[in-house]
Amino acid sequence: MPIIIPPSLKKGDTIGITCPAGYMPLQRAENCIRTLQQWGFNVMLGKTVGSDSDNYFSASDEDRADELQAMLDDPNIHAILCGRGGYGTSRIIDRLNFKAFKKNPKWLIGFSDITLLHTHIFTNCHVATLHSPMAAAFNLKNNNSTYINALHRCLKGRKNKITCHSHPFNRKGTAEGLLVGGNLALLAHAIGTKSDIDTKGKILFIEDVGELLYNTDRMLQQLKRAGKLKQLAGLIFGGFTESKDTERPFGKSLEEILYEAVAAYDYPVSFGFPISHDDANYPVKTGVAHQLKISNGKVTLSEL
Repeated sequence: MPIIIPPSLKKGDTIGITCPAGYMPLQRAENCIRTLQQWGFNVMLGKTVGSDSDNYFSASDEDRADELQAMLDDPNIHAILCGRGGYGTSRIIDRLNFKAFKKNPKWLIGFSDITLLHTHIFTNCHVATLHSPMAAAFNLKNNNSTYINALHRCLKGRKNKITCHSHPFNRKGTAEGLLVGGNLALLAHAIGTKSDIDTKGKILFIEDVGELLYNTDRMLQQLKRAGKLKQLAGLIFGGFTESKDTERPFGKSLEEILYEAVAAYDYPVSFGFPISHDDANYPVKTGVAHQLKISNGKVTLSEL
């Protein structure tokens, strides 16, 4: 089925902010709210942002699901920005009904644990989403950075073109296909569920944070065994920030682990692309056709 691309936003449109997974203090959303308002958007703040939760989650499973459901259904909310990720989306994903969302699609924005919403919506709704910095990213010193401004351009309907330096491990070539992916842990977590994605002929991007080297290897082996790496058009490895080794060394560097996982395939591969849990985190439209071009000097990912 063709992918539906949600309409771009215009001044006066409303962006809902919700936390469908982990807890986030209200203070971490304040700069985001101000910036969105400066861009000309209205903001509808969910009760899960800065809630009175006393545990890891922003609210109970029921309350988180109900709030996200209300934003998915409300025709007066034109985009949904997740406050943060963490963990918890998989606890509510099967409670959600996307019937109204499919009739009135809107941009769903976030990354990390929100990867599960991206893959679920792609597979079940055939609607494009935005893998992007979330509310907390607006608090960084580079609030007016390339990455936040790129999100603004995406919301306004501009096509993406991201260029970065080449990496010694890169495999040159050009690929075209729908762009899918996100956080490695969540991509592995989705396998065998209704949120799983078909990666055949796609450009897949992967990033992660805080994982032990052996666990990164294990999750890549899971993707490989499930056939997720076999028939790609191209592959983008983003940042794998805060990777850690065990007391007894795993024996391979992070780059070696990534390279080994795809050594048997011949499609273009980019390493160190600026999609990550670090400051360098470009927004990208998942489910949308892109071209990936890898040459000796640079890598370019262009929305078609």
